[in-house]
Amino acid sequence: MLKLDNLTAQVGEDDEAKTILNGLSLEVPAGEVHAIMGPNGAGKSTLSYVLTGRDGYEVLDGTATLEGDDLLDMDPEERAAKGLFLSFQYPVEVPGVPVMTFVRTAMNAQRKMRGEDEISAPDFIKRSREIGAQLNLSADMLKRPVNVGFSGGEKKRLEIFQMMMLEPRFAILDETDSGLDIDALKTVAEGVNALRSPERGMLVITHYQRLLDYIKPDKVHVLAAGKIIKSGGPELALRLEAEGYDGVMGEAA
Repeated sequence: MLKLDNLTAQVGEDDEAKTILNGLSLEVPAGEVHAIMGPNGAGKSTLSYVLTGRDGYEVLDGTATLEGDDLLDMDPEERAAKGLFLSFQYPVEVPGVPVMTFVRTAMNAQRKMRGEDEISAPDFIKRSREIGAQLNLSADMLKRPVNVGFSGGEKKRLEIFQMMMLEPRFAILDETDSGLDIDALKTVAEGVNALRSPERGMLVITHYQRLLDYIKPDKVHVLAAGKIIKSGGPELALRLEAEGYDGVMGEAA
């Protein structure tokens, strides 16, 4: 579903440009959840930004395709309409824009680009209430401006709310577990697990095993110095938790 081949990318321009991804190759089939773990500065967030088309990141070499289509040749909104979703590590506030307005606008914009009908107001309200209840997001919270006055855990739950409303084909979760207490972590994980399906792929970026206790990955990859240095099953995450990254990085070297 997602296929990356020798992906090389830099951030910044001219003399201040820095290469972050160094020939990264990865495949995530439909129906699977893969986890990426790695030390600070390994390129985990850069990978998510490059795939979703954030400004300031330039691809120098390699390819990235989603269901065979060239992601790197699409504008960010085209990637979103294609079904690519990013849950941000640090969700930003959008003052003056209510959550419900924001999400319905996003849903209808994507539907329009795909040639689909807009979601009706009654269907949208019913669905948003059902999903909000699953994630402990009250109706009052969904009327507030996006992330304004929200706690860290509420912001992360709102990210999952958006994902569940949009139903993307492929979801990237960039350290969704950071800043969450155990109850919020369980709630977020339940939302993610509710979207697992044979037609959808997911890439979970995390530092810690604790998220993977609730979101069981099919494969775990270790990212260091901008490339995948080791891949394995869920037991690899347990090893990293017990030993740290030094052992695995030493083996790769």
